[in-house]
Amino acid sequence: MTHPLDNIFWNCLDGPHRHLSTGTDRARRYAPGFSPIVGFPDPHNPDFAALRPFCAPGEQFYCDAWSGPVPDGWRLEAEATMFRLVWDGRAGPAEDPAPDALPLGPEHVDQAMALAKLTRPGPFGPRTIELGEYFGCFDDGHLVAMAGERMAAGGLREISGVCTHPDHQGRGYAKRLMQKLVMRQLARADTPFLHVMSANRHAHDLYLRMGFRDWCETVVRVVAPC
Repeated sequence: MTHPLDNIFWNCLDGPHRHLSTGTDRARRYAPGFSPIVGFPDPHNPDFAALRPFCAPGEQFYCDAWSGPVPDGWRLEAEATMFRLVWDGRAGPAEDPAPDALPLGPEHVDQAMALAKLTRPGPFGPRTIELGEYFGCFDDGHLVAMAGERMAAGGLREISGVCTHPDHQGRGYAKRLMQKLVMRQLARADTPFLHVMSANRHAHDLYLRMGFRDWCETVVRVVAPC
């Protein structure tokens, strides 16, 4: 048997987040408005023909593990590698490291989208903050840092959307927000995991020091229907 993390996109979209996705038993995607992520039962042999009826012109989607030829009717927009990390089992923070952080709700969507567009923490949509708990740090009413939860499967919970406005970096916002989420997830008996682009060595090193360990390094591609 494989571990849920080995195909987390599919295990989430066909599992706990099935009601938030659309597709078939051969391919699924988050519904429009959520994070543009797709999953397949066999990520190394994705069935893009099964996915195509659920896609609109102009949309772009993230998929992992697959590195084969791009099928007809699709184009490759970007390709890189990323690390998937999982909590190493140590105890989390004993006290809330970000007690001043506020839960993000519908009234914060515009600010969250603007911050994500500026900092590009990964696939992010206007409904992404509905996928789990999201918290933000504010300065004079302006959202300057955020982090939250996205995918889930098999007792695993992803920390995602971690970003800080460039004018407010170096103050520990992102680390404290992540520690807050780790503390809350461990209290629920969830196991935290996350993704980071391989090229982002600074963030990868930080996550290792925080208590995550590498699960795998995988290809990540952005594709779009022609």
